[in-house]
Amino acid sequence: MSTMTETPICEARDVSVAYDAARSKFAIQGVSVAVRAGEIVAILGPSGCGKSTLLRTLIGLQKPTSGEVLADGRVLAGVHPRVALVFQSFALYPWLTVRENIAVALEGCDLDTAEAERRIARCIDVIGLEGFEEAYPKELSGGMKQRVGFARALARGPALLCMDEPFSALDFFTAEGLRREVYRLVMRVGDELNRKAQDINVQSVLLITHNIEEAVFLAERVVVMGCDPGCIRQVVPVSLPHPRDYNAPAFQAMVQRLRNVFVTELLPEETTAQATAPARKAATLEPLPAVTLSEVLGVIEVLKQHAGDMDVFKLDEVIDFDFGRALSVVKAGEMLGFLDTPGNRVLLTETGQTLLASDTNARKELINRQLRLLKTFQFIVRILGKAEEKKLPKEVVLEEFAMHLPSQDPERLFETMVGWARYAELFGYEPQTEMLYLY
Repeated sequence: MSTMTETPICEARDVSVAYDAARSKFAIQGVSVAVRAGEIVAILGPSGCGKSTLLRTLIGLQKPTSGEVLADGRVLAGVHPRVALVFQSFALYPWLTVRENIAVALEGCDLDTAEAERRIARCIDVIGLEGFEEAYPKELSGGMKQRVGFARALARGPALLCMDEPFSALDFFTAEGLRREVYRLVMRVGDELNRKAQDINVQSVLLITHNIEEAVFLAERVVVMGCDPGCIRQVVPVSLPHPRDYNAPAFQAMVQRLRNVFVTELLPEETTAQATAPARKAATLEPLPAVTLSEVLGVIEVLKQHAGDMDVFKLDEVIDFDFGRALSVVKAGEMLGFLDTPGNRVLLTETGQTLLASDTNARKELINRQLRLLKTFQFIVRILGKAEEKKLPKEVVLEEFAMHLPSQDPERLFETMVGWARYAELFGYEPQTEMLYLY
């Protein structure tokens, strides 16, 4: 295990990344974190909190606006030479075979042909790709494509393996199987694996995730990030012994601890200072949780079946969502005035009860009224009302989102907004012409 006196493989010192030259909007701000040899660090947080921005900055793919990024104790110039990255989206070359995709990683390594082939063969063996060497990506399942991504990352023999939500694009069973194999790889469990991986010199792992169980299963230290701008809220050590068991009481207790942190971040209680600053709040567009109104209505129905009052963790078990998504659905319901979240409880409000008692058309009218209370929808309705023929191109709205909510994905925000507005018949969207219009 690492010690605090060792020089970190990579380190961020008071790093900020701004979206604009005026430094008025930040993706991450004042972040300090280090990864040392011999440790597995997970960066955990909700969507839009800057996890991937922090990762790209740590490995040199993104320049910080301020602060320092160090590689082995020296200011990083360019891309970190001892780091490899596994992407969420596989990022394979479709015209290359499995073997050729892995070989791409060895370009510039100054290896002779024989040694390069030996290294490729070892990575294929360790990751379980035997028999697929000459297959093309289109012939592979999602799990096999991600195995190629891992093999390609390991081929260079990186000291630090970075993984940006590497299992999120896979189905549950495929993700769990691959997660356990990666766990064995980085833990060096078993003499056979040691023999196979003798020159795959991964010393540390940095994992980006929004999955709490995944973070507890893999990491020895969990960095919890918050939003607007992205910053570190807490650093939680995970001292559970290896190998780890999902069903062990200590494992579940650690998951619960991180859930509590997550709830506090995603569903914060309104403070007195926030309540007494209406002018500032009114000037800001709200980011919308990337969920559907059908999901919100589904959660409201579940609450009705439980007398309108549930613990958020029990609710998550009942609806069987990823915990982060469950909280996003609850947050959307709270924004619309249908739910309230004192502490870890989720309550059905009087407005939510009215919604449940209404027929389809009355529900639409009520949701329409509630959307008009949100600054983001007020803004869009206002600029649509001023536009010629009360229509606006999608690109104009995307530009407005990029300016007002720079920490959000404008395409995703647009999709969410249109879905909510269409349901409530507030405004519509023509995908053929990419035009928004008022009803």
